[in-house]
Amino acid sequence: MQTAFLPERGVIRLTGEDPAKFLQGLVTCDVEAIPAGEARFGALLTPQGKIVVDFLIVAVPDDMGGGLMIDAPRALVPDLVRKLTFYRLRAKVVIEDQSDQLGVTALWGAESAPETGGIVARDPRHPALGWRMISTLPMEAFADPGAWHAHRIRIGIPEGGRDFAYGDAFPHEADMDQLAGVDFAKGCYVGQEVVSRMQHRGTARTRVVPFAYPDHAPMEGIDVMAGGKAVGTMGSAAEGRALAKVRLDRIEDALAAGEAITAGGIALTPSKPDWARFAWPGEAAATA
Repeated sequence: MQTAFLPERGVIRLTGEDPAKFLQGLVTCDVEAIPAGEARFGALLTPQGKIVVDFLIVAVPDDMGGGLMIDAPRALVPDLVRKLTFYRLRAKVVIEDQSDQLGVTALWGAESAPETGGIVARDPRHPALGWRMISTLPMEAFADPGAWHAHRIRIGIPEGGRDFAYGDAFPHEADMDQLAGVDFAKGCYVGQEVVSRMQHRGTARTRVVPFAYPDHAPMEGIDVMAGGKAVGTMGSAAEGRALAKVRLDRIEDALAAGEAITAGGIALTPSKPDWARFAWPGEAAATA
């Protein structure tokens, strides 16, 4: 099993009478259906349906204190606490930033849950992502996060703030609909109407998708080009694989026309992830 402490992640704990019911009407996943000891992937959206912040929500077993823990980008934890506090109104829920006491570690490469002293839950986005641990274990015992990011990039899993901008991406664009981050059967939540409309109309033309590159990685944040036009933006890259937020229809057009797809002069080749259920650029041409 490989492990990596993720210093860029923070932890919010929710306790009280019914924190799951409180979050249920706010976020994209079905919080009330999370069994104790398991996690769900979700996000808080703007009323216009764009991602404010995405996170993993863990249902803490009663023998470990109960309630919920939110594994979120540490830089956004204070703002998320403020937003949740604003929404709390009369709900008897305690919302605490515990990022100074608890840390998040990724563990992957094993089939069974690791034996640890922390709260461990399987990462719900993809089986190969393994497990997440929230604990007070000495963080120096765990490897550098670089191996973890190379692993998630290889699988094609986007990370907010690197592969898409918070406040500027819909859940479909960040592949949350593909990675169990949106429950389309649950009731209303903030931004739900827009997200449901995109799902039913199939209007998501922009997505974060994987690419392969030959040598040096393109710089994060530069334009992805095809046919002399910008078709997207580079995200994170490692070990010959990269993620970029692109217009799939324009990538399709470039492939059909035999045009090179590049970023900073570096050739990019689309690389379909195993979880993709949407139409992949070039598939129709390859099948015909």
